[in-house]
Parts: sequence; C-alpha cells; structure tokens
Amino acid sequence: MTNASRMKPLAGIRVLDFTRFFAGPYCAQLLGDLGAEVVKVEIPKGGDPLRGQGPPFHHGNGITFYETNRNKRSLTLDMQQEEGKRVARALCLKADVVLENFRPDVMPRLGLGYGDLAPEAPRLVYASISGFGPDGPDAMQGAFDLTIQALGGYMAITGERGGPPIKLGTSAFDMLAGMNCQSAILAALLQRATTGKGRRWKRACSRARWRSS
Repeated sequence: MTNASRMKPLAGIRVLDFTRFFAGPYCAQLLGDLGAEVVKVEIPKGGDPLRGQGPPFHHGNGITFYETNRNKRSLTLDMQQEEGKRVARALCLKADVVLENFRPDVMPRLGLGYGDLAPEAPRLVYASISGFGPDGPDAMQGAFDLTIQALGGYMAITGERGGPPIKLGTSAFDMLAGMNCQSAILAALLQRATTGKGRRWKRACSRARWRSS
C-alpha cells in the first residue's frame, strides 16, 4: 500500500466483491477509490461476463470491464466445488464488507449468506443488490439495467414525441444502484464503529426504499 493509499478514508477496509456486470462492480470500484482493499471473485472460464462486452476491447477485455473494476485485485473460484466454497467462506470471514448481486437464493445455497456468516463474523457488513429485492413475487427474477428502464417507464419518456420507446444513453439505473449501495455500506461501517456490529443492506434496483436487517 502506498502512502497516498494509507491516507484515504477506507484504508484498511477489506471488501470481498462477488458481483458481476455493472451495478455491483461499480459500487465496489467506488469503495476502492476511497482506499478500500477490494478483491474481486470471478468464476472459471471467462470470469465476469462484462469482460466479453464490447467493442471496444483492450487486451482481450471490454472497456466497460475496466471502467468498473479499477483499484481491485482478482481471483477465480469455482464455488460449485467444495474447495471453492471453503476458500470463499474463509475470505468472507476475514472481510469487513461482502458485496454480492445474485438472486436472493444463491449465496445462502452456497453457505455464504449473511445468516451463515454473521455468527462467526458479527462485525461483517453484508450488501446485496438485486433487480427486484430479496422478497416479493418477483424476487427470484433477474434483471439488467434495460429491464428496469422498461418496467419503470423511462423508455417511454425517452426519444422523439410519438416515437417508439428508446433506452437511456447509459446504464443509469445500474450506476444509481451502485452509488446508493456504496452510501449504505459507508453508513453501515460508520454505525459499526460505534456499535461494534455489522449488518446487512439489501438494495433493489426497482425499488426506491432500503430494507435492512
């Protein structure tokens, strides 16, 4: 760690980033910009699917991948295998923050849900981003930024009057979800400094309110 990194506000904070695509990686990148040590966990055979999104490409990866993953280290774990799960759990228990953006059933199924980790790591801050939140009738459905643009009606008010729906020029909802999640993580870390306890924050791209536990 450089002297400049030691002076940043999140120096010494460890973030384990299980996220893929845009919203989650962007959140973790913002934490890294503030000095956190971010380790990105990727799947075998290709890693984060955002690596393949382009053009343009640079050194075989899409530019958007670099846009959302600076200031991170990366490792590959096959969490479908017991050894991968074991390593992932060990890393989670050493982290200050665990960040994930899977469907709500994925991390608990791997033994890496907040309820699985908190008894051994009560100071852990656990953040989840999903398209439709942790509960409700649509909770198990996945969503991309474009999904939320359409369901939220924003595509209907973008473009020429009387014309067809048009997507926004950038992944605005992914960026908004990532920024809001970063704010929640910072608030949870501040609260932990006074209470000594972590907590879980659950952010839905399609909802305007926070749910905490």
